Amino acid sequence: MTFDLREMEVFRRVMELGSVTAAAAALNISQPAVTRMLQKTEQRLGFALFVREKRRLRPTAEAQIMFPDTLGAFSAIEQVQRLAGELREGRAGILAIATIPALAASILPDAVQRFRAKRPEASVTLQTFGAHEVIQRVASHRDDLGFIIGPVGNDAVLVTDLRMSELTCVLPPAHPLASRPGIGPAELAGVPIICPGRHLVLGDHLARAFAEANVPFQIAVEVSHTEAACALVRAGTGVGIISGFGFMGARATDLVGRPFRPAIVSTARLLRARLRPLSRLAQTFVEGLEAAS
Repeated sequence: MTFDLREMEVFRRVMELGSVTAAAAALNISQPAVTRMLQKTEQRLGFALFVREKRRLRPTAEAQIMFPDTLGAFSAIEQVQRLAGELREGRAGILAIATIPALAASILPDAVQRFRAKRPEASVTLQTFGAHEVIQRVASHRDDLGFIIGPVGNDAVLVTDLRMSELTCVLPPAHPLASRPGIGPAELAGVPIICPGRHLVLGDHLARAFAEANVPFQIAVEVSHTEAACALVRAGTGVGIISGFGFMGARATDLVGRPFRPAIVSTARLLRARLRPLSRLAQTFVEGLEAAS
């Protein structure tokens, strides 16, 4: 036994309007067509839906039982239709973003806010990972967009350079080096350094800069998160050297940031899957981000 969508629509209209004539007018079909469809439906169901009383139809007990679920089915269908329209217009859905922590706290908050202002019905998932995992998640289509600093090295991913920022020395305002416009290896000789390890891109660049200046590169504390570096600087552990994006995102107004010299520039990069077209939501997000960069 089946009860197809058209039969359900006829049944619903007759239940709501109380007559075949009114149902036919609402459905823009003839009265005999409604009558035939009701008869066909009753034959397929194996029980009567209506009893004729004078010039109106009275629903049977079975029809009364079926009616609430029929309304629920049409409500669900209408919701799906509304959602499809919103998706078509880019006004609903979920945008999945994977990013490194430094960019989650620096360039992305404003970008997400601009996106939400344009697409308030849409949801955003923003998760932080290491750069390698961000690349893998975008390449495997687990996330719509990814954001990292540094090289990518994956042909399954398309890369767009967004903004550049210089490596920044972070120190307390009262530190002897805080008054300098820039700080290099010579000034940091013998100073405890808090920075990414040599195995990371920024740490490797720092090691090379110190080697070229013939200054020993001695890391007091290796860190992978900006917040940890800033907390250690506040505690008096040493001078932090972190990405400019990280310092921007830390909102560390109680600390001073000075550019590292010679300048070491890092680039924030947008990643998307090469073989996966952007959704309308992702396209809207990217357009807003590129316009602001």
